[in-house]
Amino acid sequence: MWLGPEEVLVANALWVTERANPFFVLQRRRGHGKGGGLTGLLVGTLDVVLDSSARVAPYRILHQTQDSQVYWTVACGSSRKEITKHWEWLENNLLQTLSIFDNEEDITTFVKGKIHGIIAEENKNLQPQGDEDPGKFKEAELKMRKQFGMPEGEKLVNYYSCSYWKGRVPRQGWLYLTVNHLCFYSFLLGKEVSLVVQWVDVTRLEKNATLLFPESIRVDTRDQELFFSMFLNIGETFKLMEQLANLAMRQLLDSEGFLEDKALPRPSRPHRNISALKRDLDARAKNECYRATFRLPRDERLDGHTGCTLWTPFNKLHIPGQMFISSNYICFASKEEDACHLIIPLREVTIVEKADSSSVLPSPLSISTKSKMTFLFANLKDRDFLVQRISDFLQKMPSKQPGGSGVGRKASTVEPAPEPCPAPPKASDQLTSPSTPFGGRQSSSVQDAPTSSQGLLKLFQRNSPMEDLGAKGAKEKMKEESWNIHFFEYGRGMCMYRTARTRELVLKGIPESLRGELWLLFSGAWNEMVTHPGYYEELVEKSTGKYSLATEEIERDLHRSMPEHPAFQNELGIAALRRVLTAYAFRNPTIGYCQAMNIVTSVLLLYGSEEEAFWLLVALCERMLPDYYNTRVVGALVDQGIFEELTRDFLPQLSEKMQDLGVISSISLSWFLTLFLSVMPFESAVVIVDCFFYEGIKVILQVALAILDANMEQLLGCSDEGEAMTVLGRYLDNVVNKQSVSPPIPHLHALLTSGDDPPTEVDIFDLLKVSYEKFSSLRADDIEQMRFKQRLKVIQSLEDTAKRSVVRAIPGDIGFSIEELEDLYMVFKAKHLASQYWGSSRPTAVRRDPSLPYLEQYRIDAGQFRELFASLTPWACGSHTPVLAGRMFRLLDENKDSLINFKEFVTGMSGMYHGDLTEKLKALYKLHLPPALSPEEAESALEATHYFTEDSSSEEALRQEEQEGGGNEDIQDKKGEEKGISPPDYRHYLRMWAKEKEVQKETIKDLPKMNQEQFIELCKTLYNMFSEDPMEQDLYHAIATVASLLLRIGEVGKKFSVQPGRKPQDGAPEEDELPTPDPPQDLAPELQPPAAGDPQAKAGGDTHLGKAPQESQVVGEGGGGEGRGSPPQLLSDDETKDDMSMSSYSVVSTGSLQCEDLADDTVLVGGEARSPPAIARCGGTVDTDWCISFEQILASILTESVLVNFFEKRVDIGLKIKDQKKVERQFSTSSDLEQSGLSG
Repeated sequence: MWLGPEEVLVANALWVTERANPFFVLQRRRGHGKGGGLTGLLVGTLDVVLDSSARVAPYRILHQTQDSQVYWTVACGSSRKEITKHWEWLENNLLQTLSIFDNEEDITTFVKGKIHGIIAEENKNLQPQGDEDPGKFKEAELKMRKQFGMPEGEKLVNYYSCSYWKGRVPRQGWLYLTVNHLCFYSFLLGKEVSLVVQWVDVTRLEKNATLLFPESIRVDTRDQELFFSMFLNIGETFKLMEQLANLAMRQLLDSEGFLEDKALPRPSRPHRNISALKRDLDARAKNECYRATFRLPRDERLDGHTGCTLWTPFNKLHIPGQMFISSNYICFASKEEDACHLIIPLREVTIVEKADSSSVLPSPLSISTKSKMTFLFANLKDRDFLVQRISDFLQKMPSKQPGGSGVGRKASTVEPAPEPCPAPPKASDQLTSPSTPFGGRQSSSVQDAPTSSQGLLKLFQRNSPMEDLGAKGAKEKMKEESWNIHFFEYGRGMCMYRTARTRELVLKGIPESLRGELWLLFSGAWNEMVTHPGYYEELVEKSTGKYSLATEEIERDLHRSMPEHPAFQNELGIAALRRVLTAYAFRNPTIGYCQAMNIVTSVLLLYGSEEEAFWLLVALCERMLPDYYNTRVVGALVDQGIFEELTRDFLPQLSEKMQDLGVISSISLSWFLTLFLSVMPFESAVVIVDCFFYEGIKVILQVALAILDANMEQLLGCSDEGEAMTVLGRYLDNVVNKQSVSPPIPHLHALLTSGDDPPTEVDIFDLLKVSYEKFSSLRADDIEQMRFKQRLKVIQSLEDTAKRSVVRAIPGDIGFSIEELEDLYMVFKAKHLASQYWGSSRPTAVRRDPSLPYLEQYRIDAGQFRELFASLTPWACGSHTPVLAGRMFRLLDENKDSLINFKEFVTGMSGMYHGDLTEKLKALYKLHLPPALSPEEAESALEATHYFTEDSSSEEALRQEEQEGGGNEDIQDKKGEEKGISPPDYRHYLRMWAKEKEVQKETIKDLPKMNQEQFIELCKTLYNMFSEDPMEQDLYHAIATVASLLLRIGEVGKKFSVQPGRKPQDGAPEEDELPTPDPPQDLAPELQPPAAGDPQAKAGGDTHLGKAPQESQVVGEGGGGEGRGSPPQLLSDDETKDDMSMSSYSVVSTGSLQCEDLADDTVLVGGEARSPPAIARCGGTVDTDWCISFEQILASILTESVLVNFFEKRVDIGLKIKDQKKVERQFSTSSDLEQSGLSG
């Protein structure tokens, strides 16, 4: 690689000069390559510790003029080949030009200019400027790729100097964090440590300090624990590791989301020594935090933030905090957590102006909104720039909302005017108005339904005025009054100042009339609803009448959703619930529908219109309870893990008992998934939902801890899980809300668990108060941290479950042990995941669907199978291996979707590893018949289709008939499913299953016969297979004998199969049918292997095995001996012997191959010379009547003990799997050699 010229003062320290001319010197790093002795060790250690670039580039070229003492680096190289290329370029292009100059300074200036020019040219071709990573970082990325053999697609995110503890000894080295791997390299005085861990394998990642290790980071995988310490900035390193592990978990959880996530924002200006990826990840972390803090939509991106103060009119103070700006919102968060939060949507902003500065109020900025509120910020550092950014974003705001409601209209709907005491009904009318302008566009079902404009509770409670409710009614009135006062002081709607006072009011309970409005505001659902008018109606229209698995589940659960509530005892409530759930399943097919969503949605519908309930559900599933409602309820399991951890911290004496009883896993899922709605009386649980929308998951965890705390004594006395569940069930049934104005709804759970003595009632507000008093130390960011830790555990345990399920699904006759199957599964899965990170264009990358059965989730394509086959097969065939792999893939891919699953993969591997000689030969035999042998591999597709033997073609016909017979049902079924109207016919699957169960063992007799061309391919494979065996010579002799014997058997068989009166083939004369002269006696000794030093023949890619015996006549003429694959200079030591082996070999083989392999050969068929083009044209070279059966091949091989031993030999797949894990990162041979050189 060319380098920008830099001065080198001492040119020969630690470097050895290898070439020189008057202007340039080529040097090698001392100790690199040839041994190097003690100096080499010291230099190697220095290079690693000081992170010298010589570690990755042990060669360099310096420029120097004769009289000058200063040298300039102009190029470096990681291999001799690379540096020699640069050296030759300099000699050819610069030497003559430089000799013309008189002045040495001019020479140096010219060289420097030239090198800069080359670098600029290279960069221009590589990628657009501005995206270029800084030099030092590029170098580190090169080192990482070379050291660990990573492919080009693997991007380095950052690297840190640290120590890795091996036993009790710290090894100083470098930690490289890439998108998919954590790598560590250290080289100290000849001891090399090289570690590579995939992020998807990490099961635990934590920062800890112990007596043994100073502040360190611990990384666990399933089989090892690693400790790293002595970081300069441990916080930053750990945060980055967390992010990368999190990305990997997301990928395991949901590959589609992962692929969307991959598109990271590009930076505008690169900083030195920080990779673009590192900046992107930092930006992503800030975005996530910003959206979570202010509950903003998922596509909102933070533009920047700055320190400032905000004037709060309610307490006449300037509160210090941070202002955040993004493309659609201006937000403010005070430094003290509860002092004040503010969200101003830019769609509401009318005026932004710079006010006059004063000593009291430096650089103020006032922002006015449509609801006549004005916000005053001050102490802004870069006010002008800030105003410019805000005005840029304001200009991009759409002047009209799609859907036709004008700005003026929106102002009145979005922000209910801060009137002192608006009557509750009026407020609710204003609230629901956004859904009215679109009546004309709604499908009749939504438009006609009263639920399109108001909550079900209003529809079912019209007849009871508040005055009739006595004390409860008065209490409700007071609540409404205090909220109205709050709105007057703090503002109403999105731009409300949210303070500790707001939380107090929420904790006291939100009045029924305001509940819908405040849920929408606190959850952030309001923002999405206002910016997507008409979206819900469109979804309802699209999803009506569509059939899917989700809709089937929804129908099944509709009548189980709060059946005790009058609103869901009639078709009105049920229809609204059906529309909302179906629309959501249609919007987000990855979640679709999950149990518990029906219970939560039915409560949302009580307090809001359908559209509002829909957007609240979106906020819940996609932002507030992430991953809760997917097929494996991962989010709920993660929070269950957090709950267990919090129980250990806050209630240690109870924690152990709960673990023994196994209660936590039972309770937490039902509590968390339904937000207590399914386990508590409805009117009490709704109060918890109020707090949840304001505070998030923290409230749910606090309440759960408070419930355990309240029942501690009884739980400690329980003897089994059932008893503990009864204790908690009875307690929850008696959590009452004495202030509720709704008529009490009988709680089904309570009816089932009521005992003899009525237990004491617990007021929900007391329970909440206790939960805040005892457990309010929980913070949102701590919970996020814990979620990360638990997510690693949960996803890895789910992956282990998947692995066990898949391994159990493999039939017992496969022959691999459970451990081997698990190892193979891990290798197979790694291959699938690698396609996701490095080959996103491949079909597998987008085809993983976590809702599929475990066996179908990971699948690989032909290219990936080829790589796995090459590293795992016991039948290594040199350069012929990919061809064999392709055939095996076609044989295994029964459904022809170009992907195979793990079961199919293991079946293929088992055929090669297990079973006796017959089984293994049967597997090999099948690889040389269709469908494994593709027509292209035969000499011409025409031959392959027209000249199968009678037996095999009739077999094919039979098979086709069966397929057609059974295939019609398939097609019918598919059509039904595509239309999505009728449910799939399960009987069809049962029939298929029954068919699978009764598959009889295939006998030798069932195998079709093999024609001459297929037999030649088989011989070719066998020949290649022995090329790396210690018994090579004996095996070649044996296979030569067997091949010639089989060729004769085929000829004799043909004689009997030729019908009288049948004319011979066009191209072949009559002699074809005569019994041939007996060549085997002399052919067998001739078929010796190529000489050991003949790599070309060893590879076997260009030279090929056997044709008909009559061709042995050609040998003497040498016509078949030297094709493209055997250049004359290869015939070295014993020319004659070698010549014989080569020629006889190509004789046994010419007919097998595609014509280009036969380049210059002229093959004599039946005494007639013919050139390759002629062969291709008439397709007459292969003797179409010739055929041979599997029994004949088996019998012939059994005559040679050396062949029998070869196939009966046991091979340990465990060793192959270990090697494969190294190969997975595509170790380059050069770096391997150079590492061994270094450590030597």
